[in-house]
Amino acid sequence: MNDSKRIEITGRGIPLRGNDIDTDRIIPARYLRTVTFDGLGEHAFEDDRKALKAEGKVHVFDEPKYAAGEVLLVNKNFGCGSSREHAPQAIVRFGKGIRAIVGESFAEIFYGNCIMLGVPCAVVSAAHVNDLMAAVEAKPEQAVSVDLRTKTVSVGNLKVPFEMPEGARQQFLEGNWDTTGELLAGKEEIQKTAQKLPYFADFR
Repeated sequence: MNDSKRIEITGRGIPLRGNDIDTDRIIPARYLRTVTFDGLGEHAFEDDRKALKAEGKVHVFDEPKYAAGEVLLVNKNFGCGSSREHAPQAIVRFGKGIRAIVGESFAEIFYGNCIMLGVPCAVVSAAHVNDLMAAVEAKPEQAVSVDLRTKTVSVGNLKVPFEMPEGARQQFLEGNWDTTGELLAGKEEIQKTAQKLPYFADFR
């Protein structure tokens, strides 16, 4: 599973300011009826984007200068609210695809869902995330790099440390974050084990 490794993720940034951005805002509840997650990306922050447009303002997800963004920069308690998996699924499908999120803190279930999707969530201080956002806002074409080996986030001449539970970091570095993929890869062993279990053979 070498192609699943997350060692250093580099791409343009998207600075999304605001604390306590919940999953209802990330993807409106009306999209929870979808059978698959395909197409959810275009509806990410849909209501927030419409509300700002009505005020004559522009949401960062609608700004052309951030359209190619792959690293999302957020503030405190991002992804709070309901536990819907649709929220991170919409984020990873937005634009080119968000491949990493850097922020002050994350809601626990949202954080776990991101791991399941192979999206590292790096935790930095409030001061550092503000510096990172300011750097991206000043020069959107700059690349933001999230290095899981050194546990640093850098943009231009700015480099700041981040925190991440060691277990999750090792999963990304080793490429074994995809538990479903690992389960499917062991299909033959699973079948062999199942054949030995009495309740799969009517206890014969």
